[in-house]
Amino acid sequence: MGAEFLDRETSLNAAPALSRMSVGVVLERRQAASPWTDYNWRPVAILPGQPQAQPWTVLAIDGEAATFYAGAVDLMLHRTETGQYRDNLASGAPSLWVALRTTGGEPPLRVVAVTADPAEGESFTQAGDDLVGAVPMPAAVRDMVEAFVVEHHVEQPFFKRERDRADPESLAHGRPTEKGKGR
Repeated sequence: MGAEFLDRETSLNAAPALSRMSVGVVLERRQAASPWTDYNWRPVAILPGQPQAQPWTVLAIDGEAATFYAGAVDLMLHRTETGQYRDNLASGAPSLWVALRTTGGEPPLRVVAVTADPAEGESFTQAGDDLVGAVPMPAAVRDMVEAFVVEHHVEQPFFKRERDRADPESLAHGRPTEKGKGR
């Protein structure tokens, strides 16, 4: 598969990415208190760059929880989403959204995408099969996103659409008929 296919699969934005950063994804696995599943998974951290560890390396085991390095993925930034990135940065707690998909085998999950766009993060929940979680944005990633917004953001004026006035004549059902006369 070419990089072009992977970009389309993991990003809802059809425009080519203008900036990329490889990031590592750290997941936590906890024993589930459910008869239907053995474990609950959630993303817990993003590591800037591509760590030297092999994907699915166990980082820590603490009682009923284990932490894994799930692998690296490209965080892609698009010029058309700078407003979303800016709002994320201004939120006071900038986040990255991690989308995971079950594999049905080993390893149990694969990282589908990491995004700084809250709307794209939410869109991964639409299918219902992906596990999506927000994690704090590391300082190195925040610096890159801030620089990208400063360089590429163009404020788009808001234009309120004016509605067409309703024509009362076109809404009428027709003229009333006199009793005994057909239409």
